[in-house]
Amino acid sequence: MSDNLKRMLQLVTEFFDVRNDPDQLNVDDEVMEQLHQLHPATMSQVANEDGPILWLLLIPTTDKIMKRFLAEELSEKQLFDETEPGMAYDTIYLCSASVLPEFRRQGLAKRTCLEAINSIRKDHAIKSLFYWPFSADGKLLAEAIAKEVGLPLFEHPAH
Repeated sequence: MSDNLKRMLQLVTEFFDVRNDPDQLNVDDEVMEQLHQLHPATMSQVANEDGPILWLLLIPTTDKIMKRFLAEELSEKQLFDETEPGMAYDTIYLCSASVLPEFRRQGLAKRTCLEAINSIRKDHAIKSLFYWPFSADGKLLAEAIAKEVGLPLFEHPAH
């Protein structure tokens, strides 16, 4: 296992703590397969010769599911479980962007996210974005992305 991969796994584990929060989406092989079935652009990675330096996760879903999530009627895990392949997606959940510290503030997350959103928009009439703010940087990134793509951005009330 590469040093970057070990560091990325540690970063994600410490930051999101999915093992101790059953309401969060725990990305394993089965979840990755389901994400790919939703749309190939749901997961993105940027890597260098030492392994991954950025992991990005987006979930296309419906406005109805988004509203239930934002009203705290659904957990992140339930949002994922209720989103099925083949649905007419009209919103995207900006789920997570994890970047190794020395590669932050270089535009990698924004550029990668914009590419993924544009790919999803080729197949679906996306009308909005939403996110669950875990950090000030995450909030700034979500706001910059929404501005760039010209879509309204909705924020989960938790945190």
